[in-house]
Amino acid sequence: MSKTQVSDTWERGSPYEQYIGRWSRQVAPLFLSWLDQPPGLRWLDVGCGTGALSAAILDRCAPRSVAGVEPSDGFRQLAEQHLAGRARVLAGHAAAIPLAAGTCDVVASGLVLNFVPDVSAALAEMRRVTAPGGTIAAYVWDYAGGMEIIKSFWDAAVALDPAAAALHEGPRFPLCHPAALQAAFAAAGLEQVKTAPLDVSAKFAGFDDYWQPFLGGQGPAPAYAMSLGEEQRAALRARLQSALPAAADGSIALRARAWAVCGIARGTV
Repeated sequence: MSKTQVSDTWERGSPYEQYIGRWSRQVAPLFLSWLDQPPGLRWLDVGCGTGALSAAILDRCAPRSVAGVEPSDGFRQLAEQHLAGRARVLAGHAAAIPLAAGTCDVVASGLVLNFVPDVSAALAEMRRVTAPGGTIAAYVWDYAGGMEIIKSFWDAAVALDPAAAALHEGPRFPLCHPAALQAAFAAAGLEQVKTAPLDVSAKFAGFDDYWQPFLGGQGPAPAYAMSLGEEQRAALRARLQSALPAAADGSIALRARAWAVCGIARGTV
C-alpha cells in the first residue's frame, strides 16, 4: 500500500466539522464542567478551530470576555461565523499569541496540543498571557485507546499496510496520555496539575456515516485514506466495515475519549 507521508495540517473547516467537529462539540461542555471556573473571567481559546470550545464557554461560563487564536484562515472564518461577534477571533498560534502578558484569567486549548511542534514553548506562551493565579487547561483525544473513531481506522490500516504504523496517531502522539500531560504541565511550572478522562458516545447512523468523513482528505487519517489508490481504499473500507460493531439497525456506537489537564499559573514565567 501507499507509503505517502500525510499532513497533520487543518485548513478547511467544513471537512473538519463532518469528521471530528461534531464530537468535539460534545466534549467541550464536559471539559468546562470539569474545569469548573467562576463567572466573569477573561478566557482565551488557543487553537480555537471552528469555535466549538469558544461557543461552549460563551454558553456555559458567563465569561467577561472570550478571545480565540487560530493560525488557519479557513478555520478562523468559520469560527467567526459560528461565534457571530460574541468573541474576538485572532490570527496567531500557540507559541505566538497576539495578546499582552497577564491579560487572561483562563487559557484553554481544545484538541490542539499534540499538533503543536514545541509544546514547552506553547505552554510558556500560554503562561505569559495568563494572570497570576489564573488557570491553564487543555484536552486532547486519547488516540491510543479511547478515541475509537480514529483508533479503529488506524488499526485496520496497519493490518493491511504495515507501513501505516508510522502514521498511527496513537504512538505518534505520546503526549495524549494523562502521565505525559501531567509531566508537561508540571515542567512548565504550573501548580496543582490534575487530569481526567472525558468520554462521549459517538453514534453513527450506519457505516457510510462513519466512513464518508474520511474521504474529506484533511487531517492524518483522512489524508492517508485519500493517498491510497481506489482498490486499496476499497480494501480498507471493507476491513473497517467488518471490524466495527453494528447494531441490528446498522448503527455504530463508538467511544470518543479525550484526556483533560489543568494547572495554576503562579507569579511570572
